[in-house]
Amino acid sequence: MKLYLTGGNVFIDGRFVKTDAAVCDGRIVSLSPVSSCADGIVVELNDRFIVPGFVDVHVHLREPGFSYKETIASGTAAAAAGGYTAVCAMPNLNPVPDSAENLRVQQQAIEKDAKIRVYPYGAITRGEKGEELADLAGMRDAVCGFSDDGRGVQSKEMMRRAMETAKALDSIIVAHCEDESLLQKGWCVHDGAFAKRHGLVGNDSASEWKQVERDIELVRETGCRYHICHVSTKESVALVRKAKAEGLSVTCETTPHYLMLCDEDLLDDGRFRMNPPIRTAADRDALIAGLLDGTVDCIATDHAPHSAEEKSGGLAKSLNGIVGLETAFSVLYTNLVESGIVPFETLLNALCTNPRRIFRLAGGTIEEGAVADLAVLDLNAPHTIDPASFRSMGRATPFAGWNVNAKVAMTICGGKIVFNETERG
Repeated sequence: MKLYLTGGNVFIDGRFVKTDAAVCDGRIVSLSPVSSCADGIVVELNDRFIVPGFVDVHVHLREPGFSYKETIASGTAAAAAGGYTAVCAMPNLNPVPDSAENLRVQQQAIEKDAKIRVYPYGAITRGEKGEELADLAGMRDAVCGFSDDGRGVQSKEMMRRAMETAKALDSIIVAHCEDESLLQKGWCVHDGAFAKRHGLVGNDSASEWKQVERDIELVRETGCRYHICHVSTKESVALVRKAKAEGLSVTCETTPHYLMLCDEDLLDDGRFRMNPPIRTAADRDALIAGLLDGTVDCIATDHAPHSAEEKSGGLAKSLNGIVGLETAFSVLYTNLVESGIVPFETLLNALCTNPRRIFRLAGGTIEEGAVADLAVLDLNAPHTIDPASFRSMGRATPFAGWNVNAKVAMTICGGKIVFNETERG
């Protein structure tokens, strides 16, 4: 049975074209006005916009090990509602996927319950403890890359060995950059004016960028493909820009909350607590500049759900992490694209194109014969972000109550409708 998407604007070769799209057996079979729809299901898009499905390269699905926070089923339902047709799942799980055997536990849950494509990461070190290299070779063909996300690899020699091994395997190291020797015990916000004014322990920007600096030096030595998680500081942006100019294989991501907020926007609420912390206006502006000039390649959400109890301790006592899959597009489009700060194509590159290029994932173009992984966007849909409506089990978002003007109306993965705004469940 064919699926006909009629009356939409389709993103083809970098521009929107008013045409119809036909999907059959998981692929796009036609991009031309439809004359007859008798052999299929018709979806009238009413001038909505069809783009490649989004990819989030930094998501915590929490299963196996922490299913009281999120499951593969709930997390991928949230991703589909956000326009994502693929996510890369972080390895801070139980068991940690540090071997083919441990990875299999996660793979079985993905095969059983995932509503979209899920690409797992393998850990860099055994148990993410930083002491012994994980079985990178044994996991190579089943993962999108290697990360110890949640912790930085503290040993320079261990990171060098990881990069040398990943280079030999033609894989990518994906680094949570955090020098623990530069952290103050009990930190909960950025070490800036807000922290001082409220008597809170701060996190110094150097704890991030110093490890970025170290790792770029190792990339220079090893030639490894290297991607930096959740960049939050202006110094990190400058280091990545310089590395790219040098021709090193260095890429990075940031998140909607670092692009939208600064520490002056904080409230004493667990929904503003994450790692890295929201930093200064100067850092936010540097990240936007990096997005515009190509230094920042991807926008990921770092979707990290926790229970309501774990997020109920305000800034000082809540766990780090917020949810983001269901708010990312609406917040980014309304505040960056509609405001004229960022071109729509730049946003789509960061959400659709660059993640697939960096992580060598299929798809990303809308053309006849391509896999039908698509998001349908309504750019005239004013609404207020309400966490109570989330498919995710997590509810903590700094964007609760924000008024936005766009939303995802439908998501199609492998030719199947995996989210439709008119349906719940």
